[in-house]
Amino acid sequence: MSTLDFDNQATDPVELLHTWLEDAKVRTNLPNPNAMTLATVDQDGRPSARIVLLRGLDERGAVFFTNYASRKGRALDAHRNAALVIHWDELERQVRIEGRVSRVSGEESDAYWSTRARESRIGAWASRQSEILEDKAALEAEIERYTREFEGGEVPRPEHWGGYRVSLDQVEFWEGQPARIHDRLVCQRVNDRWETCRLSP
Repeated sequence: MSTLDFDNQATDPVELLHTWLEDAKVRTNLPNPNAMTLATVDQDGRPSARIVLLRGLDERGAVFFTNYASRKGRALDAHRNAALVIHWDELERQVRIEGRVSRVSGEESDAYWSTRARESRIGAWASRQSEILEDKAALEAEIERYTREFEGGEVPRPEHWGGYRVSLDQVEFWEGQPARIHDRLVCQRVNDRWETCRLSP
């Protein structure tokens, strides 16, 4: 049975997305119910996709954090549009988001950075994400180097690390139904308001 009310839709899909995220936390055994696929296009027009974790969501967009110099960071610098997919197989649900990408403020990045484990913060300094690595020993040496450097003090956020926000220009809710006659509701932002419609499965 569908949980999407096509006749009485809320004017803002953010509330529904929060509800589905909470459902995924409570009703599934997924270790990372906030995992989502991020799709980008690089400066040569080549698409690429990978999994990132949703770390913030409001009317401004969906937030994740990464190394700005990574492959995805370079792609986002080249093309400021991206797509996200959050898929909860156990619930037969997925959400697709498309929008413009921007970096979050330094204050927002600092706030999230402060919640990370110390080892993860040191790892962000040690890893030149997406670059060729000679061997694991080289990475371990960098981790040891920064462990010594920051010993006894705070591990500051490096300039090359921070958050991105994908605006909610279009949000699609997909819910599985028998015989693959799935329910699809798309919400599109038009002149600062939401227009919703049903899509064929």
